[in-house]
Amino acid sequence: MMPMIEDALRGLFVALLGLGGGLAVGSGLVSLLIILDLIPRLAQLGGAYHKSVWFETAVIAGALFWTFADFMDWQLELAGPVALPLAGLFDGLFVGMLAAALTEVMNVLPILAKRISLSRHIAALVWAMVLGKTAGSLFDWLYYHW
Repeated sequence: MMPMIEDALRGLFVALLGLGGGLAVGSGLVSLLIILDLIPRLAQLGGAYHKSVWFETAVIAGALFWTFADFMDWQLELAGPVALPLAGLFDGLFVGMLAAALTEVMNVLPILAKRISLSRHIAALVWAMVLGKTAGSLFDWLYYHW
């Protein structure tokens, strides 16, 4: 009888731990979206502010879809040598554009350039960041993982 109680308590602990972790990550994402005004800013830049509810719905639907895909262990079978590099390209584009959007929203580059007296060299600063990120990613993918 005792092992059943211990197993039930372990299961309850794992469930509460997962729920707490999910709430922490979810609230972090929501606070990021709300505090930085990413969805209204995206709608404004896209000239589609009257359709901002669609942007919000897309974020919620994407989160739900990928949550189910992870829990249900859905797999997408793509054959051929083109599928993986294409998926990697789109992943890289997404991460890069998200980082650029966050940088633009937070006005990090102008503040950084002003603080370290590089206002005249802002283009070089952006290129240094791009090339550094690219070099680091290539090192990680080609060398570190092998």
